[in-house]
Amino acid sequence: MDGHVVDSARSARTEGVDVDTVVVGAGQAGLATSYWLTQAGIEHRVFERRGTPGGAWQDRWDSFCLNTPNFGITVPGMPYDGPEPEAFMPKDDVVAYLGRYAETIGAPVQMDTDVTRVGANAGGFVVETSRGNCRARNVVLAAGGYAKPKLPAAAAQIPAHILQLHTDAYRNPELLPEGAVLVVGTGQSGGQIAEELHEAGREVHLAISSCPEAPRRYRGQDVFHWLMQVGIHGEAYGTSFPRVDQLPSPAARFGCNPLLTGHDGGHDICLRTFARNGVRLHGHFEEAGDGVLLFSDDIEDRLTAVEAGFGQRIQPVIDAYIAAAGIDAPADDRPPHDRFAPVADPRLDLEAAGVTSIIWATGFRLDFGWLDVPVLDAWGYPRHDRGVVEHPGLYAVGLPWLSTQASALLSGVGRDAAHVVEHLARTAR
Repeated sequence: MDGHVVDSARSARTEGVDVDTVVVGAGQAGLATSYWLTQAGIEHRVFERRGTPGGAWQDRWDSFCLNTPNFGITVPGMPYDGPEPEAFMPKDDVVAYLGRYAETIGAPVQMDTDVTRVGANAGGFVVETSRGNCRARNVVLAAGGYAKPKLPAAAAQIPAHILQLHTDAYRNPELLPEGAVLVVGTGQSGGQIAEELHEAGREVHLAISSCPEAPRRYRGQDVFHWLMQVGIHGEAYGTSFPRVDQLPSPAARFGCNPLLTGHDGGHDICLRTFARNGVRLHGHFEEAGDGVLLFSDDIEDRLTAVEAGFGQRIQPVIDAYIAAAGIDAPADDRPPHDRFAPVADPRLDLEAAGVTSIIWATGFRLDFGWLDVPVLDAWGYPRHDRGVVEHPGLYAVGLPWLSTQASALLSGVGRDAAHVVEHLARTAR
């Protein structure tokens, strides 16, 4: 390997080239894996279908910024050391940071190279790409968990004149037609896009999902500070968040992250306050027909559950860690929850409400359609033990809940990548 990011115009084709390890994807997972492979002296190549490193961050809307503070960027070999650790990096800066990371660590990335098939052979794997094929002894799946937008089947019943966009295609309010907008889903993306549309003067309808609200700051720190500290040091003090093997079901790996935002300096997102300010809340989206959408008629129960999630699952662990570690942290001084009680109609006539656009903030699904090795479970997730897939020589990094909730984050992907490369190197020896 020549030790620098390979320009797509100068890259040699890969036909007939044997390489020890192929990494699929040059987002944070693929680059962190490349860092550890280089440290271990393992020849490798990183294939990236886009023209630049940075992964799915490049597919976010214009005003997107990280929901985790800059101090949470702890990629191996180049953790954030800039002047604004408590700020929240905008999308373009995240992509630029990962581009600099690729250069700094000398990642052998071949851009504009779409992996179309990975199949097993006697010596390892055949990797077929849009620019030729190669043979590899190991393959690391690092294309991320945001491969394919997830849409409800009922979306097909929406009238054709209504613009429908998934969050991966939404860019800004100005590109939407005039009229009201329905946002379906209140994960981090749905909450932030609804807020942006409302601030832009749009009438916004918002269908609520089950993602819990969380405070931006808790006991004197950004809440993510405590989440990181528990993740890194919690077990030493007898406190920790669940590992993947402690989740209630495999489906829980695809649960949503807490609802908060890093936009405009970072702040809480409160659905009741949204409603107080004029956003029209609805329950869970259920079905559509003849231009009418139906939602669950349980708005108060749903809001109560959303508000209780932090106090039930996250706050007790943080408090226990602070106490066990003897940390002098201020008491919880958050103001009481907004108790505004919105009236929600379970029926929305799109034409009568003037709705001209729908933003589906309904998440993503995995897509390993190019992986021709029988290792996927019923959810399309590789069967593995902390990234070591059950087929010899096959690994995965950067997927949600690979080992912990931080596995797909800039703060946690490096630890899983290190574990995978350690196993790969040990097996090679």
